[in-house]
Amino acid sequence: MSVWFITGCSTGLGRALATAVLERGERAAVTARDPRQLAGLVAGHGDRAIALPLDVTDQAQIAEAVEQAESAFGRIDVLVNNAGYGYLAAVEEGRDDEVRALFDTNVFGLADVTKAVLPGMRARRSGHVVNVSSLGGLAAFGATGYYHATKFAVEGLSESLAAEVAPLGIKVTIVEPAAFRTNWSGPSMRQSPVSIDDYAETAGARRASTLATYGHQPGDPARAAEALIAAVEADEPPLRLLLGRAAYDIASARLDTLRAGFEAWRDVTLGADYPAGA
Repeated sequence: MSVWFITGCSTGLGRALATAVLERGERAAVTARDPRQLAGLVAGHGDRAIALPLDVTDQAQIAEAVEQAESAFGRIDVLVNNAGYGYLAAVEEGRDDEVRALFDTNVFGLADVTKAVLPGMRARRSGHVVNVSSLGGLAAFGATGYYHATKFAVEGLSESLAAEVAPLGIKVTIVEPAAFRTNWSGPSMRQSPVSIDDYAETAGARRASTLATYGHQPGDPARAAEALIAAVEADEPPLRLLLGRAAYDIASARLDTLRAGFEAWRDVTLGADYPAGA
């Protein structure tokens, strides 16, 4: 019976995952900035579930939450860094304070929670870190540049972490969902109050189309949770787990586009080295 520590469980994928884990009879520390939102989630699961307050931008709260989880359950087997949110703005429209807050949650918060959990995993020479990225960590579009920047950062950080901890018996999986029926494009979405007319047909149009998807997204959070659990339980878990048909199709097209660009400029690329023997 594994012990899970999941951030961002008030809604969406985090809540669906916590529900699925507890229904399987496993133990879980489920967290949210307001733990009162988790009362119904942990009810009926006895001492297998604890709800903890956690703002991932608060290092003292991170340390306290991890300590409480380890005290209650003896260890953390699976860390799921799920807390995060989106931000709509053309790059020029981004507000510095809002962008820094976005990075504090989506990148630095994820890193800080991971650093708090790793010592226990290293001591036991086992564990699994699951970082929830996005299809937007592989491909970028207008109006979500700063969000993509956070998820591209999560991708790189996770790849490096995977190389560092593999010899210690710790696994890493990056989860890359497409559009799922969560609050990401609705109540959880933040956007810049700045709107520049020159971007109306690009970033402006995509702001509107992104918000319009709320409540109609094709992805099912409950099925995504089951897919994530299957990946964690696999003998050879994937480094990357795409979720949803759109994620597969867009990521595959992105690979084709990258390779075509590389090949088109191959001669120029190779010509940048010193000549052979120099």
